[in-house]
Amino acid sequence: MKVVITVVGQDRVGIIATVSAVLAENQINIVNINQNIVDGFFNMVLIADMTSAKVQLKDLQQILQQKGEELGLQIKAQHEDIFRIMHRI
Repeated sequence: MKVVITVVGQDRVGIIATVSAVLAENQINIVNINQNIVDGFFNMVLIADMTSAKVQLKDLQQILQQKGEELGLQIKAQHEDIFRIMHRI
């Protein structure tokens, strides 16, 4: 199963490190990552493979939400299929 993780907020040191550490600790592999910074605002879309994950998606969502709150960011994780349906044109 793949998930799409989005991160939005004020740029600061350690955002990618924090998210990737959570994923590594839970045996979740990063498949693709795209990030940019515009006028000090950080935006990232990351696709990860949860095939070998030690947690369920709902648990990952809670962990990432808590990390986001600690950093003043909005971090969301969605099942790839749900993300595709929500963003279909």
